[in-house]
Formats: sequence, structure tokens, C-alpha cells
Amino acid sequence: MAAQLDYRTIHEIFRRFQDAAPEPQGELHHVNAFTLLVAVALSAQATDVGVNRATAALFPIADTPEKMLALGEEGLIAHIRTIGLYRNKAKNVIKLSRILVKEYGGQVPSSRAALQSLPGVGRKTANVVLNMWWRFPAQAVDTHIFRLGNRSGIAPGRDVVAVERAIEDNIPAEYQLHAHHWMILHGRYVCKARKPACGICLIRDLCAYEEKTL
Repeated sequence: MAAQLDYRTIHEIFRRFQDAAPEPQGELHHVNAFTLLVAVALSAQATDVGVNRATAALFPIADTPEKMLALGEEGLIAHIRTIGLYRNKAKNVIKLSRILVKEYGGQVPSSRAALQSLPGVGRKTANVVLNMWWRFPAQAVDTHIFRLGNRSGIAPGRDVVAVERAIEDNIPAEYQLHAHHWMILHGRYVCKARKPACGICLIRDLCAYEEKTL
């Protein structure tokens, strides 16, 4: 775990990220808050590409909790069986759809606590929905962000909550909204787990990682 970078270095890192991608986008396909919630819940231990492939035919027919309930658990399974843990995920999606209809008038709630009370929705999923749909500067820490935060010194921490807090505490406010997207995309495509592509990294000279590749 690298030492925490100072404010000026972090500010320059995110200035470069912003220059390279002023409006970074998440890669999960969705059409509303409900389909985003479902897509993120399905993405646990699965790739965004795999989830998008599965939901391409699902969301046109089940883009609301009511339609998802009409489709039913077995109908949902037929669409998502290529995704890992699909049976358990299908149960959770049907349960959360029922709760949304019964307790929230069919709408996805916009508080972290309410989101986390839904079956299969943890803090990371809640933060993604808050960030992507309501544009709240919530920081969803996945394996890519955890790795990048610790390797680079941007947001070191021994667990995901510590990294989340480090992002909130140390990244300048003007970059908070998109911080999670810049970090996840950089971690996914450049600062990769087994062989980071340091040779093409736009923050190579600022990163605290000592074992840089060519």
C-alpha cells in the first residue's frame, strides 16, 4: 500500500483525468433508475459486457418493477442465466421489485439507507445508483478502484470503506462527481491487476507505485 499522495499531486492527477475524459460514462446499459439498479445488482462477480448482453432483451420488456414482477422469477432467469449466481440474483431482483412497488410506489428511492435495505443491494451498488442517476458524489469502490487507490497513493486503505473515505477526504471537491468513473476506467484498462500498462499511463510520473512497467 503506497503512502497517501499530497493535495497538489492528487489535484494534478484528476485534472489530467478530466482533460482526457470530461464526462466519463459508466459502461452498464440502462434506461432509467430501475434498470440501472438491476444492472448494477446483476454485475456483482460478472463483467459489464456480460450483463449488457443479458439485459439487451430483458430491459425492453421489463423496465419497471411492475413489469419485472409480471415477467416473474423464471422468466427473468431465462434472460440472465449466462450471468454468475443468476438464480440468487433473480430472487433478489424479484424481491426488490416487490418492495419497490409496495413501499416506494414503484420508484427507486434516492437515499443510501433505503437502497441498501433492498435485497441484493450493498453499499457499492447503492453508491453507483446515487452517482450515475442522481449525480450525487458517492464513491463506489470496486476491485479496480481499490487496486488503483492503493497502488497509486490516491486513496490508500485496508478495506473498501477506508478507500471510499480516502477518496471523499482527499480528492478535491470539483472532481468528486466523476472520481469513481475516472478511477474505475483507469483501473480496468490501464492500471490492470496482473500487468499494469504504465507505459501508456497519463499519471505515471505522479503515481507512487514503485514497480512500474515499461
